[in-house]
Amino acid sequence: MEIILLSGGSGKRLWPLSNDERSKQFLPLLEKPGGGMESMVQRVVRQIREAGLNAGITLATNAAQEHIIREQLGGDIPMVLEPERRDTFPAIALACAYLSLAKGCSDDEPVVIMPCDPYTEAGYFRTIGKMAEAVEMDAAHLVLMGIKPTYPSSKYGYIVPEKGCGECLKVRRFTEKPTVEMAVELLDDGALWNGGVFAFRLGYLMEMVRRYVDAADFAGVLARYSDFPKISFDYEVAEKESSVAVIPFDGEWKDLGTWNTLTDELSSPVTGRGLLGEENENVKIINELDIPVFADGLKDIVIAVSADGILVCHRKQTENLKKYVSKL
Repeated sequence: MEIILLSGGSGKRLWPLSNDERSKQFLPLLEKPGGGMESMVQRVVRQIREAGLNAGITLATNAAQEHIIREQLGGDIPMVLEPERRDTFPAIALACAYLSLAKGCSDDEPVVIMPCDPYTEAGYFRTIGKMAEAVEMDAAHLVLMGIKPTYPSSKYGYIVPEKGCGECLKVRRFTEKPTVEMAVELLDDGALWNGGVFAFRLGYLMEMVRRYVDAADFAGVLARYSDFPKISFDYEVAEKESSVAVIPFDGEWKDLGTWNTLTDELSSPVTGRGLLGEENENVKIINELDIPVFADGLKDIVIAVSADGILVCHRKQTENLKKYVSKL
């Protein structure tokens, strides 16, 4: 099995600590077992290795993130660098071309695509192992992981499976980011969140690669990267494929993409040089600078400080931060 970790993102939702070069997955804010801190990508790589999946790991990213990935993960994980940002389908196509044409993996090799930053637990990686097994057993051309929803959310896409028993279910349809009212109906219909995890045989994707770029080696694919359409994997592949199955995962899973969700997982109310007074409630300070930050008389506030700026915001309002960052 080969696992491709997708690392992208503009870093706007966790401003001012994240930016184009250091997106959310690289912020060392999560406590490691046994002490110390780690980033989301370090946590996921550690969890893959601890799960005993016997999988090769390749990281698909852009050139702007190469240095920080090397800094955090060392040099033993191959990276496939996009010459330009062109959405998830081209990034996955390029990484698969690397596995096939540079690493020499066979067309029958199960490949799992997953984001590099989910906050999850061991059962998630056991489900990934089941997805690879389903691919090997030809359960479907494309096998997805469906996250069992905990509430009707408008932030996620939904996978609606056929009614039935067993771990691997046929997919009836997809719904992209519905209204909350529609999400309630989807949950009643047994729908699952689409967590962006896909599995297939390498040859399946390489057929699509050759439709756009038919090159003899990986360098040839890389040189013609702009020939791939700028489109998501969901739209280019998943929603066009008729042979699709889903394996549900019912466990801890969070997208720590905003300060509101990330601060729930911080082990201390103060990270860095800071002090909270006695009259605070649910306040977090995250300070990267060597200057003190003090707060008192506040409730449900996030204070984040870096060389790029200072954020003082109600936790719920941090969900809207992205639309303001470009003005800053």
